[in-house]
Amino acid sequence: MKIWLCGVLIGLALLVGGGAQACGQESDCLLGDRTYRVYLPKTLDAEKPLGAIVFAHGYRGSAAGIMRNGSLIGLADRLGVALIAVKSAGDDWNIPGVPSEGAKPDSDELAYFDAVLQDATERFGIDPNRIMMTGFSAGAMMVWNLVCHRSEAFAGFVPIAGTFWRPIPGRCDTPPAHVIHLHGRDDKIVPLVGRKVADAHQGNIAEVLEMYGDYGGYGPALVRRAGDLTCEERRNSEGRILDFCLFAGGHGFKADYLEQAWQRLEAAGAL
Repeated sequence: MKIWLCGVLIGLALLVGGGAQACGQESDCLLGDRTYRVYLPKTLDAEKPLGAIVFAHGYRGSAAGIMRNGSLIGLADRLGVALIAVKSAGDDWNIPGVPSEGAKPDSDELAYFDAVLQDATERFGIDPNRIMMTGFSAGAMMVWNLVCHRSEAFAGFVPIAGTFWRPIPGRCDTPPAHVIHLHGRDDKIVPLVGRKVADAHQGNIAEVLEMYGDYGGYGPALVRRAGDLTCEERRNSEGRILDFCLFAGGHGFKADYLEQAWQRLEAAGAL
């Protein structure tokens, strides 16, 4: 039996076996004073290592709330991947420029994500090369910070309706990644041009994409329709993709968009 499948079976035993080590969809996996939750798909493909989608919640969200989202659970089952729901230490993710009222200033989010990846891959047999990082709203702002500072830790990134707080960085400090940014055309909570929130200001999506496109050496955009999405797709000389996809509507998303993103990353050779 393959090593990765043995790891999955051990993870399943932890999920159903109870005891202090058990954690899963309805109970927290402990990492010191931080936690996360995980859902393993109902069926496993014996021919493929187990992949995962890591989801970062929005402002005042929770890992438990993500695990109650039937559309995301259904997505994990359709793709045959684990769903990992991460949790901020405070009401918001502690990232540069965040409003002072929401985040816990002493929380180290990058170290937290390092710990989650190490724990989840070891505990549940998840292939570290088949992990897609996504998040919604404030969670997408966390995703963009991981794009800049942990690009090699994930196969690809899918921020939804969120980006950096101002000031946006001039460049990143890890290699260019596969990035698919999703956003509603009529989003009023996180408008494409950003807006002031308390003592902070959201970044402008076009400026972020321009910065990252220049940083990663991505070429000219090709426009493609993919279901409800209209995407401007770019590649760099290493085959990395930078996609900007818009959909009709406001501050929300469909699980189908994440499924399309997973398939797009597979087609690009990232997963």
